[in-house]
Amino acid sequence: MKTTNNAVLITGGSAGIGFEIAKLLSENGNEVIIVGRDESRLEEAKIKLPKVKAIRADVSKANDVKQLVATLNRLFPALNMVINNAGRAMLHPLDNINQDSYLIAEDEMLTNYLSVIRLNQLLLPTLKGQKEAAIVNVSSVVAYVPGLILPTYAASKAALHSYTTSLRLTLSNTSVKVFELMPPLVNTTFSKEINGHKGIHPSVVAEELLTSLRDDVFEIRVGDTAKIYELFLSSPVEALKVMNANSAALD
Repeated sequence: MKTTNNAVLITGGSAGIGFEIAKLLSENGNEVIIVGRDESRLEEAKIKLPKVKAIRADVSKANDVKQLVATLNRLFPALNMVINNAGRAMLHPLDNINQDSYLIAEDEMLTNYLSVIRLNQLLLPTLKGQKEAAIVNVSSVVAYVPGLILPTYAASKAALHSYTTSLRLTLSNTSVKVFELMPPLVNTTFSKEINGHKGIHPSVVAEELLTSLRDDVFEIRVGDTAKIYELFLSSPVEALKVMNANSAALD
C-alpha cells in the first residue's frame, strides 16, 4: 500500500494513537481528516496539526455517521484510506455489583465494533472506486488474550479481530486492502487507569503502522503484542497468566 498522496480518514484522531498517526501521515504527504466527538480536543489538535482537516462527529451515532459520510463524499471524493481508531474502554471487574456490566459492554461494543462495521459499509463504495485503498481497524493485544480488568473491552476487540479477518477475505479481489493494527499497552490518556505510563509512546504505534502499510503486513502486532501472540500460539494458558499477572495491582 502506498504511504503518500492518500486521502485518509482517522476516527478518534484528536489524541493518543490517532493523533500520532494523523501527524505522521500528514508529514508524509497525505491529506488527513480527523474525526472526534469532543470539539475542544479537535480544536487543540488542529492547532498542533495545521494541515489536517477536522470534523466533529460521534461514530457511535447513526445520524452523525450519515452526515459524516455525506460530507466526505462531497469534500473528499478521493478518500482512499479509513483508519478506525475511535474506542471506548471502562475498568470494571465482572463481579462488581456497583457497575452495570451490560451497559458498559453495550457502550464498548457499539463504539469499538458495531460502529466500525457501519462506517466501513457506508464508505466501501467510495473506497472500491479508488485505484488503491485501505481500511485499518485498530484492535488490541487483548483481541488475542483477554484480561480481568477490561473484560468487555477485550471482547469487543476480539469481535473486531474476527470481523477484520472476514472483511479481508471478502475484499481480497478488490482494490481495498484490509489491515489490523494491534497495539500493546500505550501511554495515552485513554490508558491512564491501567498504568498506561508503563506503555510505549503512541508515536511508536504510528511508525509501525506506516512501515507495515508500505510492506503490506496485514496483521500489525506492535511491540509486546507480537510476544504475547507467539506465547499464545505455543501456550494459551501461559499467555493468559502473563496478560493478567499484574491485574491485582490495579484493584
